[in-house]
Amino acid sequence: MSVPQLNDEQRGAEILAVFDTAFGELLAADPAAFRVKFRKMAASAFAFYRGTACLFYHDLDAENAGRGGGRVLSGPYLDDRTSRVWIHGDLHAENFGTYMDANGRLIFNVNDFDEAYVGPFTWDLKRFSASIALVGYAKALGDDQITELVKVYAGAYRERVHALAAGAKRDEVPPFTLDTAQGPLLDALRDARSLTRFGLLDSMTEIRDFERRFAPGGGSIELDAATRYKVLAAFDGYLETLPESSLSRPDSYRVKDVVGRRGIGIGSAGLPSYNILLEGHSDALENDVVIYIKQAQTPAVSRHITDPAIRDYFQHEGHRTVISQRALQAHADPWLGWTELSGTGQLVAEVSPYAVDLDWGDIDDPEEIAAVVADLGRATATMHAAADDTSGESLVPFSTERAIDAAIAADEEGFAQLLVDFAHTYGARARADHQIFVDLFRNGRIPGL
Repeated sequence: MSVPQLNDEQRGAEILAVFDTAFGELLAADPAAFRVKFRKMAASAFAFYRGTACLFYHDLDAENAGRGGGRVLSGPYLDDRTSRVWIHGDLHAENFGTYMDANGRLIFNVNDFDEAYVGPFTWDLKRFSASIALVGYAKALGDDQITELVKVYAGAYRERVHALAAGAKRDEVPPFTLDTAQGPLLDALRDARSLTRFGLLDSMTEIRDFERRFAPGGGSIELDAATRYKVLAAFDGYLETLPESSLSRPDSYRVKDVVGRRGIGIGSAGLPSYNILLEGHSDALENDVVIYIKQAQTPAVSRHITDPAIRDYFQHEGHRTVISQRALQAHADPWLGWTELSGTGQLVAEVSPYAVDLDWGDIDDPEEIAAVVADLGRATATMHAAADDTSGESLVPFSTERAIDAAIAADEEGFAQLLVDFAHTYGARARADHQIFVDLFRNGRIPGL
């Protein structure tokens, strides 16, 4: 990767300018949430990388300009089709975990689709590869070992894409489940299976007068009557976006309680959100369901994709997030939908009791890391293949796996090397940027904080 050579002062100014574009309005509205977000990002180079997809795509723009590219979507392996694939948008080593699908199966796969959009498939692969370089560096792996890990990822992705393009049936490349997963992926699924809906409800709610209600404290914010009315009106709009298969028992959607919350995570700082307690699929109190309504964010990728056909396809960011997730994730959460609140697009989904993220803390053996990375390469390929002409959406009206397979086949030798070179170069850039960011933050140079 080639980016302009800047000294630390110049790069710091560039980082601040990108932050202002990406975070400016939200930061001004809730500086305290961003102080929490930025302190989490300061903890490590990887945490910084997780929180700066906006900087990553800014730098891809600079890379393209440095090559003399006429458009941001140019580059190796990209053509009119492979630059128009549904992508995750923030694919890194920690954006994988478990979920319960619409068929009641526990699945390990890609999660967190807030940044999903339509763009070049290589952007997902580059973002993941650089994250592996950061994970490897943090675990004191040598450059040669990191190179091998990226090659393993590229090889597993290539193999799975080719199998799907050649007509492999979905049952021949099954998802990672309790029956098919191994190693840390299986550990995550077993951890998820040990969790219960009752445990989640017990942590968030209490029984009062023979009915379940949200418990006070714990980050909950009591709503005034006017706000509650607006949230309930938004909830009514959300119900209209659910597939018919989700509406099996109308009483499931009876609202028991509503509270406000405010996002303070790395990805959700400053985004207002609300939790709604619903009756669930039976009258039993242990089957109640908690859903959240969260203001959807503008994906970092979208600032670098100028195609109006893509931009105009979505009603708002909530609609974009849900349509993208349904396209990328087979049998998605049956509670997944969208709505509007005060004219702003909202994402609606269940607060799942079965969500467990992949924990890299105890994955230290190079062979085990390689096995996990290979599985994540296969998961990435399956995700890219799912979101095409068979997904039910018209935005990507062709077989993505065949388009990607053909593009890679034109230069098999260069594919893995492209990702290796990017991983090392951008991993080093992210480590240097992290230190620049920490110095800016600790010296009070981030405007608004």
